[in-house]
Amino acid sequence: MKLVKLLASTIISTVMASGVYAGDATHLRIQTHYAAGHPSGKLAQQFADDINIMSNGKISVEMFYSSSVVGTADTFDAAVNGILDCDMTGGIFQVGKNPGFQFLADVMGGYETPWQMYSWLYFGGGKELAQKLYNEQGMEFVGWWLYGQESLTSTRSIANPEEMKGWKFRSPPGLETEIFTAMGATPIVMDFTEVFTAMETGIIDGADASGLANNVGFGFYDIANYATYPGFHSMTADHLSCNKDVWDGMPESHKRIIDTAMQKLAFQTTLSNEKANAEAAKTLLDKGVVLQDWSPEDRAKFRATAQQAWDRWAKKTPEAAALIESHRKYLGALGLLTE
Repeated sequence: MKLVKLLASTIISTVMASGVYAGDATHLRIQTHYAAGHPSGKLAQQFADDINIMSNGKISVEMFYSSSVVGTADTFDAAVNGILDCDMTGGIFQVGKNPGFQFLADVMGGYETPWQMYSWLYFGGGKELAQKLYNEQGMEFVGWWLYGQESLTSTRSIANPEEMKGWKFRSPPGLETEIFTAMGATPIVMDFTEVFTAMETGIIDGADASGLANNVGFGFYDIANYATYPGFHSMTADHLSCNKDVWDGMPESHKRIIDTAMQKLAFQTTLSNEKANAEAAKTLLDKGVVLQDWSPEDRAKFRATAQQAWDRWAKKTPEAAALIESHRKYLGALGLLTE
């Protein structure tokens, strides 16, 4: 069924000059991993509508939700190979291609707010470095949309680095496991669908899943009584990246419209999630859940441990080294860097 849908989409899109500037019209096929009904999916649809309206109908976007054409991790390659035109997932899925993508997706232990991270991108030389790495893969980096700091969920207190020792939790693989292992925790990589049962049965003490509002939606606080908030360890960026030939084939006016719509998407994503998380925090406090905000000193300890892992990652590729150096310089300018 998926193949049939893909072939049908390809035929229709070819007729509509997909991904190619034809006459005065551009048609783009974009896939996101978010469901159409998810808050981020709704924002993605607004992004597509904004582009259409601002271009007076000259740019049309065919949005595919819930990774309906190819798997989430394959979206980037599908755009590179022309199955899609643009990828609206995130660079975190491309770390296997180059470890530098980690530092264009989640600078663990780095920035404390999404606004600081956006600032590095637009005013700290980040976009130029991102563009170089994406271009090497045949893609154009357009921008980020960040929902903010993630919160750790726990069935026991994790109010500081000492309480982190021996804490067993669901973790994504890679950089995060290195940092938390060094902190004395026990990260366990598992399928996301197993998290609730694993916490309920005591196999794990908690989980790194998402932001506070999303964690409430997952039902975690039916069994967990602690959460870090507003969070300190992880802030994942989703991206928009497009096939470079497709992007280069569009007129400058179309590129500017898409860039403008992307910056609006970023702004509204961050603001809407801040509101949702604040509302979730009030609900949880009323329920008796303990929200734990690490002190500046404890955050500095985490950041120092994270930097040790960064140093190892900087040795993996020149691109990773350049990105880490750039982040260090900017974090230092913001007064966040721990030497």
